[in-house]
Amino acid sequence: MGLSHGWPCWRPRANTPNTVDPTLAHRRCNVTLKLGVVMDPIETIHYAKDSTLAMLVEAQRRGYELFYMRQTDLFMRDTTPMASMRRLRVKLDPAQWFEWGDPQRQPLAELQVILLRTDPPVDMNYLYTTHLLELAQSRGCLVVNRPQSLRDANEKLFILQFPECIPPTLVSSQPELLREFLSAQHDIILKPLDAMGGRSIFRLTRTDPNLNVVLETMTQLATRPIMAQRYLPEVRAGDKRILLIDGEPIPYALARIPAVGETRANLAAGGQGKGVELSARDRWICAQVSPQLKTKGLLFVGLDVIGDYLTEINVTSPTCIRELDHGYGLNISGTLMDAIESRLRKP
Repeated sequence: MGLSHGWPCWRPRANTPNTVDPTLAHRRCNVTLKLGVVMDPIETIHYAKDSTLAMLVEAQRRGYELFYMRQTDLFMRDTTPMASMRRLRVKLDPAQWFEWGDPQRQPLAELQVILLRTDPPVDMNYLYTTHLLELAQSRGCLVVNRPQSLRDANEKLFILQFPECIPPTLVSSQPELLREFLSAQHDIILKPLDAMGGRSIFRLTRTDPNLNVVLETMTQLATRPIMAQRYLPEVRAGDKRILLIDGEPIPYALARIPAVGETRANLAAGGQGKGVELSARDRWICAQVSPQLKTKGLLFVGLDVIGDYLTEINVTSPTCIRELDHGYGLNISGTLMDAIESRLRKP
C-alpha cells in the first residue's frame, strides 16, 4: 500500500495506543524523529505477541516517522551505508497491523535511531549486518543494541563473565569433556551457541542410550563448541525472562513454564507464560549484570533465570513485552523509547 512521502508532524484526533500523544507531538513538531527497524518479515510476525510491533506502535504514538528494512535491504555505496527502506505505519489490528510505502534508497545516517530486531541464528549474514550498522552508528545514528556489542555478547557465552550468577557450565567441542561433565553433574542440558527458542536443546542423563549420537550431532563430530549446563529442576516453576532497559530491570518477569512432558520452557516450544514479581535474588543478578550492559550500550536486554541461576543473556531480539504489558498494565516500550530519547539528548 502506498504512503505519501512528505509527512508533516502527524496529529490524529484522539490519544489512543495507535495515535500520537498531542503533547509529545507538539514537543517534536520542529524536528520529527526518524526511526528505522531492521527486522524479520513484518507480514509473518506473531501479531498478538510480537515485541517489535509493540515498540513500533509506541514510537508511532510519539510522532516518530517509521522506516522498515530487512537485513538484505542494507547495502554500501562507496563509503555510505544505505538501505532500501519503506515508510511504515503500524496499528494494533490483527487483520492488518502494518501499511508501507514503496522502497526508497536512502543513507542510513538520515535516521536518528535504528532498532536491530532480527531473530537468531547469529550467523555470518547477521555479523555483516552489524558491520553495516556500525558504519551508520559512526555517522551519528543510534543503533539499539550497539552493533559491536551484539558481536561481542554471544547470548550463551556472555553469562561466563558473571561466574557468581551461573550454574555449573562447560563450553567445549570435545565429547570426552562433555561426558566427564555429565558424569559429575548426572543430569545436563546441551545448547548450541547460536540458536534461540529452544531449538536443538537436549537433556541428557548418564544412562541415556542416545548419548554418543547426541554429542556427535551437537558438536558436528567434535568440530563445533556447544554449551552444557547442569539441569535445574526449578525450571518446572518457570524459566523467568527478566527485561532490562538501560540496565534497569522491569519489576516483573514472565515465568515460562514447560508443557507436560517437555524439558524446554520456551514459549516457542509450547511453554506457558505466567507473570511473577522479581525476587531478591533476581534483582541481585540484575545488579551484577547491569554495569556491563550500560558500558556496552546494550539498551534492551532479556535475562533468563531459572531458580537462583542466570542461564542466558538475550541481546538480539528479547521478547515478552506484550505479555508483561497485558498482565501488569505496563508500557515497557514507552520506557524503552524514553531511554532512547535520553541517549539522543546526550552530547
